[in-house]
Amino acid sequence: MKKRNIVKNSRDFTRIIKNNKVFKYKDYIIYIERNCCDNYHFGISVSKKLGNAVVRNKLKRQIRHIISKNNYQKDFNCIIILGRGILKRSYFEMEENLNEAFRRLNILLGGKDEKE
Repeated sequence: MKKRNIVKNSRDFTRIIKNNKVFKYKDYIIYIERNCCDNYHFGISVSKKLGNAVVRNKLKRQIRHIISKNNYQKDFNCIIILGRGILKRSYFEMEENLNEAFRRLNILLGGKDEKE
């Protein structure tokens, strides 16, 4: 995931979470904000309840890697909050679940699977 596609400001996180509907899928809570920009942005939030800094950073790296494998539409901001059940999942289960959530949200381009 490129740096230009990352939501970092606390104000942006708050705005997106406050003003948009929630989409829950297994261990993910996802907020999507549609906009008219020519790019997409992702923000990842991992609670301290999930583990220490090493565990949280590992989860964020894995999620960023899953995100970078796909092609997306260019008109949204997305906040992904990880739930406690994510600790029991393998990387491949995380990837399948997150990609299915993206398919249901209709933000993937062309619907092409990267696992082929």
